[in-house]
Amino acid sequence: MTTLLVAKQYIKNFISKYEVYLKPLLKLVLSLIALMMINGRIGYMHRLDNISIVLIVSLLCSFMSANFIIFVAAAFTVLHLYALSLECAAVALVLFLVMFLLYFRFSPKDTLVVLITPICFALKIPYAVPLAMGLVGTPASAVSVGCGVLASYLVSYMADSATAISGMDTDDIATKFRFIVDGFLNNKDMMLTVAAFAITIIVVYLIKRMSVDHAWTIAIITGALADVMMLLVGDLMFDTNVSIGGIIVGTVFSVLIVKVVEFFAFHVDYSRAEKVQFEDDEYYYYVKAIPKITVATPSKTVKRINTPKKKYSGAQARKQ
Repeated sequence: MTTLLVAKQYIKNFISKYEVYLKPLLKLVLSLIALMMINGRIGYMHRLDNISIVLIVSLLCSFMSANFIIFVAAAFTVLHLYALSLECAAVALVLFLVMFLLYFRFSPKDTLVVLITPICFALKIPYAVPLAMGLVGTPASAVSVGCGVLASYLVSYMADSATAISGMDTDDIATKFRFIVDGFLNNKDMMLTVAAFAITIIVVYLIKRMSVDHAWTIAIITGALADVMMLLVGDLMFDTNVSIGGIIVGTVFSVLIVKVVEFFAFHVDYSRAEKVQFEDDEYYYYVKAIPKITVATPSKTVKRINTPKKKYSGAQARKQ
């Protein structure tokens, strides 16, 4: 454990020392992954489905704010869908505008979550997102996670329905709109996932704020079980045809990932917990203080050994 704590301290020191370089690098990597995933899933506009364009735009995003990456990802999605169908682009544009209004109103600081959620869906570990945001976020983080879920399902739905949409009569615009909107809004799996993730975030957030020992660990386990139960019950009620094995395996990996988040964000020594009581003119205060586990990184000291100078006698000095 001491080795892990020392490694943690080294990582934190490294991040704080080179933060000015690591932030642009992180934005570069996130934007690169997001744009490549969009191109790989719905790369209908061949001009954008170009690695040179992706690299140039990603480099631009690395010097801009994190919210700019969301706008670029949304623009790429709309342009690709425009190459598929004008109706698809219109539906996606309206949906993104609604999501942006909700996102900027309720959780404008959770920018990375909107980007990370679709990436976690692609990696088959989306259940880590609500658990992590319940620990380090607030109940309002459910809005940003929900936006990420909607964006992920939108791209998947458009990609899966591309053949049917392109085969429709170009003059029957109303039929296309109805097919796209009904197919997306009637996606029970998407609605169930949004609801389950929102409830999971609230459950984890409420439990981790309790004063019981190991509250964060209890919150992670309870949130994971609640998420699995809601998804399985929803599958029985709405026949969403989810993969039970995929949910269980993905949740197990997600719990391990979130435990790493807990190790870096909240690592305390419950054996040294203290309860303090004091008062002022108006209130009595009962405080439970739990010390953080910290270790000092070993510092390297360089000892310089100088060889003593030889002393010569007068005759020897003259010979020298």
